[in-house]
Amino acid sequence: MKRLKTIFLGIPLLLLQACGTTTPLGARHQPSGLNTQFNSGQLTFSEYVADSRAMITKVRSGSSGAEMEKVLDGNAPFELKPAESCQKGGEKPYRRGVLLTHGLTDAPYSMHALASFFQENCFRVMAVLLPGHGTQPGDLLDVTWQEWAKAVAYGTDQLATEADEIYLAGFSTGGTLSINQALKDDRVRGLFLYAPALKVTPLAALANIHKIYSWLMPSAKWVSIMPDKAIYRYESFTKNAAAQIYGLTQEVQSQLDKHVLKIPVFTAVSQDDTTVYTSATLDFMAHSRHDSNKLVLYTVDTNKFPPDIPAEQVELVNSVFPEQKILSAAHTSITLPLDDAYYGMMGEYSNCIHYYPDEIKKYDACNQNSEQVLLGELTEDNLKAGTLRRLMANPNFSTLKISMKKFIDSLP
Repeated sequence: MKRLKTIFLGIPLLLLQACGTTTPLGARHQPSGLNTQFNSGQLTFSEYVADSRAMITKVRSGSSGAEMEKVLDGNAPFELKPAESCQKGGEKPYRRGVLLTHGLTDAPYSMHALASFFQENCFRVMAVLLPGHGTQPGDLLDVTWQEWAKAVAYGTDQLATEADEIYLAGFSTGGTLSINQALKDDRVRGLFLYAPALKVTPLAALANIHKIYSWLMPSAKWVSIMPDKAIYRYESFTKNAAAQIYGLTQEVQSQLDKHVLKIPVFTAVSQDDTTVYTSATLDFMAHSRHDSNKLVLYTVDTNKFPPDIPAEQVELVNSVFPEQKILSAAHTSITLPLDDAYYGMMGEYSNCIHYYPDEIKKYDACNQNSEQVLLGELTEDNLKAGTLRRLMANPNFSTLKISMKKFIDSLP
C-alpha cells in the first residue's frame, strides 16, 4: 500500500506507529540547540536577519562558498523596500507593508516570488523564519506553535514601525499563523493566504504519544525519515510538528468560532490539495465578511463553483496542462512560478519523497527529467496515472499576480 507522506493527511497511522522507517537517524535528526525558541524580540529587523544568518551558518557548516550563500539566501529571513517613487506613508516611511510567513518544514525561499510582487506594488516587505526551520529537521522535535506565533507577532510589530497599513501574507502554516495574528491585532488591515492550514487530521492530536516510549526508540519521534536532499525545506518530518500544527489549528478555529474576520482576505488554494483540507478554507471564506474578498481556486472542473461564497468573489482557474504533463495543482505549487530555478519545471529539485523508501525504482525515475514523469498533487488518481512528481511551482503564477493586483486595487 502506498504511503502518501503528505504532511498532515497522509496515512493516519504514520502519526502513531512506533517506527516510521528503517532508515537510520543522522546528525540532522538531532536538535541543534540553537533554533527552538524565538529570542529576537529586542532586535531591529535588520539585526534579526543578520542574527538568523549567523545561526544558519553555524548549524549548516557543511556547506561552503557559493553553496552556503544559496543556503543563507533561501533559508534566512529577509526584507525588501519599495521604489522611491512609491507613495509615502503619513507619519511613517511607507504607506503599506506586508509580512510574509512560510509553511511548515519550509523556508522563506518559498515566499521570494511573492515578495518581489509586493515590492513592485509599493509594499514594504519583511519575511520571517519560523523557529525550528532553516537549519536541520531535528530542530522541529521540541518547537511549539507558540514560538512560531511569537515570530509573526515580532514581524508585525517591526512592520508597524515603518508602514501605515499592515498586511499579512502566509503559505500553509504561515497562513494559519497570519490569521491567528489578525484575530487579535487591530493593526492588520488585510490577509493574503496561500493554501492555509485550517484543518488537519484529528489523529495529529495524538502525535506526541510517542514520548511514552521514544526515549527507548528515537526513530518513534518521526513520521518519516528522508534523504533531506532539499536545501530550502525539510523532507524528514517529526511527529511533534504534526502535533503543533494541530494545536495551532484548534486555537485558530476556536477564535473563529467567536469572531468574524471583517478585513479583506485574498486566498489561493488547490481543490486537489492532499496536505490540508481545502473544504476548511472554503468554509473560512464563506464566513469571512468583506466586499473585497477574493478566492482563487485551482481546479480540474472550472464549472463547479463552491457553495456559500458569492460568485463574484470566486475565480476558478484551470489546473490541468496536458502539454506540460501537469495533472493538477498541488499544495506545494502555488507561491512560485514555473521558471523558478530551484522548484520550477527545469529546477534543481524534484519532489519525489512519496516513493521513498518503499518504491526506490519509482523514486529514482521520478528524480530524472524524463518525459514520462507526470506532475501534480499526490491524489490516488494521479498516482495511478504513472510516475508522479509533486508539482512545486504554479503554471498560473502570472495570472495569480494579476488577481492579487486587482485585489490590492480594491482595498479600502
